[in-house]
Amino acid sequence: MEKRRWQAALLAGLGASLAIALLGWLDLDWQLTLLMAPFGASCVLLFSLPESPLARPQNVLGGHLLAAGVGLLVQLLPLPLELKLALGVGLAIALMQGLGLIHPPAGATPLLVLLTAQSWPFLWQTVLPGALLLILIAAGYRRLGHWQRRALT
Repeated sequence: MEKRRWQAALLAGLGASLAIALLGWLDLDWQLTLLMAPFGASCVLLFSLPESPLARPQNVLGGHLLAAGVGLLVQLLPLPLELKLALGVGLAIALMQGLGLIHPPAGATPLLVLLTAQSWPFLWQTVLPGALLLILIAAGYRRLGHWQRRALT
């Protein structure tokens, strides 16, 4: 049992490393920014807990897009940054829960948007392609794992 847990842990870590490495490589090669810190936390769910409802593709993509959009809208308000940060996270959580798109790592996305003063292109140049690629990489990695397990049995 202990050996299986460590095998699963190492495979999850390898998958997450490959996903982040690919996004980082694409950043350099395509001169785009596809990486953001909350994606590291998304990898925990996508690779360690892929059966979790929080790791469903619609939650990963919808949660990050929604939270980034909230951050971008809150940024327009004439409030002190501390209030914008609090409002951004609170609204993002409320909307994710209300819409059934809860993805805990996306709770950090409004903070990133506000602390780095992102603009609207961040939504479709970083969040959208980055989240989609993570979802696709994780799905492919899981399929590869299923194929390998079948070949061994």
